[in-house]
Amino acid sequence: MTGGKGGIRKKLGLIVNPIAGMGGAVGLKGTDGTRILEKALALGAVPRSPLRAREALAALRGVTDDVRVLTCAGEMGEQESREAGIPAEVLPIGASSLTSAEDTRRSALAMEEAGVDLVLFAGGDGTARDIAAVLRTRVPALGIPSGVKIHSPVFARNPTMAGELAGLFLSGESVALEEREVMDIDEEAFREGSLRARLFGYLLVPCERRFLQGGKSGGGKSRAVELDGIAREVISRMVPGDLYLVGPGTTTAAIMKRLGSEYSLLGVDALRDGKTLGVDLSEREVLDLLMPGRTWLVLSIIGGQGFILGRGNLQLSPGVIRSVGKERILVLGAPSKLKDLYGKALLVDTGDPSLDEALCGYAPVITGLGEETLFRVER
Repeated sequence: MTGGKGGIRKKLGLIVNPIAGMGGAVGLKGTDGTRILEKALALGAVPRSPLRAREALAALRGVTDDVRVLTCAGEMGEQESREAGIPAEVLPIGASSLTSAEDTRRSALAMEEAGVDLVLFAGGDGTARDIAAVLRTRVPALGIPSGVKIHSPVFARNPTMAGELAGLFLSGESVALEEREVMDIDEEAFREGSLRARLFGYLLVPCERRFLQGGKSGGGKSRAVELDGIAREVISRMVPGDLYLVGPGTTTAAIMKRLGSEYSLLGVDALRDGKTLGVDLSEREVLDLLMPGRTWLVLSIIGGQGFILGRGNLQLSPGVIRSVGKERILVLGAPSKLKDLYGKALLVDTGDPSLDEALCGYAPVITGLGEETLFRVER
């Protein structure tokens, strides 16, 4: 390769939001705002985004000899590029790990002014929203999924696929560009159990669908009968004395409603013998409750996307999942929701590539009372 079509050396802009996703493992649903970030740090949250940016850069390394990389200071890209062994020109933006939305917007503007061919950014919906506010659809952009709430279909399925897709685009391969929605939710309402998402704009995204996640789709009242059947089936399988960690979603909430147990809808709850042991738990609280060999994960499928792990349930960390074991993961899916995924696989993106690989294969999905179907799982 000689640097893209016509031998012109392409420019990649790299922006890392180092605080994205930090609130997930401690049960805070995000890190928008200084107050929530401070609370996340006090609860022991650790950065997630820099590691995922490095995973994407590792997948990009094959084309970077012919790509000029521009990035921001410190943990906004400079550090990740250096650790990935990729030379980069550093813009005088960032440096501190406690970055702000304004830092992200300034970075996006600087990338546009520098004439980059693609902005690759690590973050969540809030980061995508800040970049879209500046770039709109003038400069192609692609997200490395690193946040807690990732409803926008401007992100790759996982960091490796983000790097691979960016590499395809920058190497001059014929990759179409598509305007895709940038969605974000009200975090305060989300923490209170209410999902309020709205459209904030569009980004121009390299579109190879096998690399990209879809947009989230919701359910409706017509699924009530389906959900009750699933709830009854799961309850019939529960082992006395065992611990059940119930993930977020309306499908799993149907179990708690039928049992008359307290639940959080958007968090991870703990259940044993029909009684709630904890609501909206953090990763640390989950680890403290684990019963080796007697703990189960109960997961629902994100409609339209197919994710079962790595989106909205970061409290279920790789350590938690490994302790529970693949054989004690119960996946639930209403037939109407699975129909939306026709031809697609269920997806996992735990942040641990080796664990993701171990979770791949085929998994039974409980679809109703006495009913289940096999579904392919991919990373």
